Amino acid sequence: MTGSLVFFGYPATLLIWGCATALCLVNEKVTEQPATVTGDASTLTTTPKIMAGSHIPFACGKSEICRNYCEICQTYFNGPTMECLSLIFEHLCLRAFEKDMESLNSTDWCIWGNVNRLYSNLSICTEEISDCLCIPWPNPLVEKTFVDIHTRFFKECPTEDLSDPPPAIIFALVITPICLIPVMVSLVVLKTKNGDGSS
Repeated sequence: MTGSLVFFGYPATLLIWGCATALCLVNEKVTEQPATVTGDASTLTTTPKIMAGSHIPFACGKSEICRNYCEICQTYFNGPTMECLSLIFEHLCLRAFEKDMESLNSTDWCIWGNVNRLYSNLSICTEEISDCLCIPWPNPLVEKTFVDIHTRFFKECPTEDLSDPPPAIIFALVITPICLIPVMVSLVVLKTKNGDGSS
């Protein structure tokens, strides 16, 4: 599955294309050393073998950590693909979140005060990596990531806000319109019998 970059505006697309082109033109004679490992899950901790001063032929964030992410994607995936983003999410964001969640009791998972910091850190992590690779955030991978963690960690949590009201309230809400229908029909019939159909 290769992800495509989707941008919500012409200027952003032009800017990223221009940056990528400028990087290619400036560093067109620099070559990369071949990577000695493949891009599977076990190699993310290995630093890619890219020569100092080498170029990244696509738009990339300016910070050093962004350059590291971009070099990983360039070395193992030939660009900022969704597979690369998924791999980085899994190793940096999800593992930290899972480790922190597993340090809590499962009964504490449903208490927002216990998990809001962990949840926010996960969200920030996915956003920063997406920004570094110039992939829009949120994206389908981010959505899938959060659906997966909700399914795994928060499925059993009660949702008081969405629970059904008490039976007495449900009965009143159902029976009121049912009782009003015959009354309204009777009023219409009575009004037309009296010959006052003008209003």
